[in-house]
Amino acid sequence: MFRNLMLLAGVAIAVAGCEKSPEYDPAHDYFTYANYDAFVTDHLVLDLDVDFQAQSLKGTASLHMRNLLPTERTVILDTRDLSIASAAVRLEGEAPQAAAFRLGERDEVLGQSLSVDLPEDFDPQGGFWLDIDYRTSPEASALQWLPAELTAGGKHPLVFSQSQAIHARSWVPLQDTPAVRITYEATLRTPPSMLALMSADNNPLTPRTGRYTFNMPQPIPSYLLAIAAGNLFFAPIGAETGVYSEPELLEDSAWEFAETQDMLDLAETQLGPYDWGRYDLLILPPSFPYGGMENPRLSFITPSVIAGDRSLVSLIAHELAHSWSGNLVTNATWRDIWLNEGTTSYLTARLMEDLYSKARADEERVLDWEALQADLQRVPERFQALAPKILPADGEGAQQAMYYAKGQFFLEHLERLFGRAVFDEFIMGYFRHFEWQSITTEQFLDYLDEHLLTANPGVYTREQAGEWLYQPGVPADFVPPVSASLEAAEKAAQAFSAGEIAAFSIDHADWSPHAVVHFINSLPPSLDSEQLGQVGSAFGFSQSRNAEISRAWFIQVAQRRYQPAYGAMEEHLARYGRMKLIVPVYAALVANGEDAALAERLFKANRDSYHPIAVQAIEGAFQRAADKANS
Repeated sequence: MFRNLMLLAGVAIAVAGCEKSPEYDPAHDYFTYANYDAFVTDHLVLDLDVDFQAQSLKGTASLHMRNLLPTERTVILDTRDLSIASAAVRLEGEAPQAAAFRLGERDEVLGQSLSVDLPEDFDPQGGFWLDIDYRTSPEASALQWLPAELTAGGKHPLVFSQSQAIHARSWVPLQDTPAVRITYEATLRTPPSMLALMSADNNPLTPRTGRYTFNMPQPIPSYLLAIAAGNLFFAPIGAETGVYSEPELLEDSAWEFAETQDMLDLAETQLGPYDWGRYDLLILPPSFPYGGMENPRLSFITPSVIAGDRSLVSLIAHELAHSWSGNLVTNATWRDIWLNEGTTSYLTARLMEDLYSKARADEERVLDWEALQADLQRVPERFQALAPKILPADGEGAQQAMYYAKGQFFLEHLERLFGRAVFDEFIMGYFRHFEWQSITTEQFLDYLDEHLLTANPGVYTREQAGEWLYQPGVPADFVPPVSASLEAAEKAAQAFSAGEIAAFSIDHADWSPHAVVHFINSLPPSLDSEQLGQVGSAFGFSQSRNAEISRAWFIQVAQRRYQPAYGAMEEHLARYGRMKLIVPVYAALVANGEDAALAERLFKANRDSYHPIAVQAIEGAFQRAADKANS
């Protein structure tokens, strides 16, 4: 995913040093009930009806399982707000046997355990099937059921999922942990006018029949299970790439992301073969809570990156790069998320550099560095390790944006020290060594030590690498990125605020959107409302089509209470559901000391158009503000 991966619970995680201790095992996933040390799923078969009227998926999940501990007789799965009708076990080719089951007590973070007892005379050795009949709740945390009026066309409803991090359990009963990888197949039934898609082998020529079948032959973690159904159509981009969307967005989407095939071709030269078949994009409605989600074969993408100038396509490069870092090699636990996101952010910068220019990639690097510096100022030190101790009691959320950037800069630091050619060989070897596996930070560190540090002695030590992984902050020997174009934008902001140049005299015609964002972020706190209005008018910030510019501007508007732009700010909060674009604006309104009631009112007005994950994030921001006010 692209930024703010798990900003869900809205709470800060309590983290400590990452050395192994009796009470904490860094190789164990504490965010699952599943007893995956006793039973492990290797294949999933779904047979589901997509019921828009009931806002529910209903049918059967069949899990093919292997028994790892012969003495264990109870399978434990993860669920959240699922209604379980029955459970049965069977051997291949034999009749099913009913199995006793029970749901555990509901936990706000983990959901509910589903325990299934194997019948006394049932022998699970050699593998068996567990069949569960169930239906989802309309409030399933992974699913958003959009009524027709909230879609682009306004005539057909639409549903889509967001399973990461631990939301797959709200639409499938399963072992919801990245430590377990499964292949899957599915049959979905929808109204005949709908097209259904999954993170599987979607055929662009599939006719609309109301019955769709899917197969995913590569093993994936549960958070990469994905589903969507609606009035969706396809446009090709390249031989192996294309885009799905509602017809109203299809032409603009195909143009905006026309370079996707070029990205894929380049990625294969840098990282090795792309092992997933097709790579397509699904452009979702504005309520999609993230920038993108790297569902294999079919990345889910926010429409907020359709800027009309291809200036935000680094998000596509990021989701594509996940095909290697995250999808091919996966973090074993959510404590190791930097292995997915930090590595992918590093690869994104490399792709953008080769596709466009080093100057453009450096602009994005500088913005990421500045965001990391801001995180390090506000995030307590115990949060700052790349591989922290994390437990369910701390909440599902984490300081994810920091792990993207800090992980990226850790790898860029290694590249600078060892040289790009040597580091490229290391990265490609890393992907092939661990392909189709879920690994821990310690496994990465062991591989790094053997294949880069020890193989090139005298450059960097395991202990130095460990500073990035287990210590707060950024090591002092890291050389921060620089960008001449962003420096020029910052100087212009300083000159304007000092009265040395008028807003309409700033020559920004050749600035990139990243330089414009940097200019906004560089406006000093001392800038008065009149000056803010001048620069807003000169640049047309409130009317910008670029969502990143709008985000930066409306944060400033809310922080400074620049009320002439409040109307446009309210439209921004109603237009988008992507958390990166709206949560900090809500937070700034609450923090300015005057607009908490306004923030609550706007949230209430827009809540039904936001994804459940975004709702949780905004409510978390409000709660943190209340806690701070009462402290």
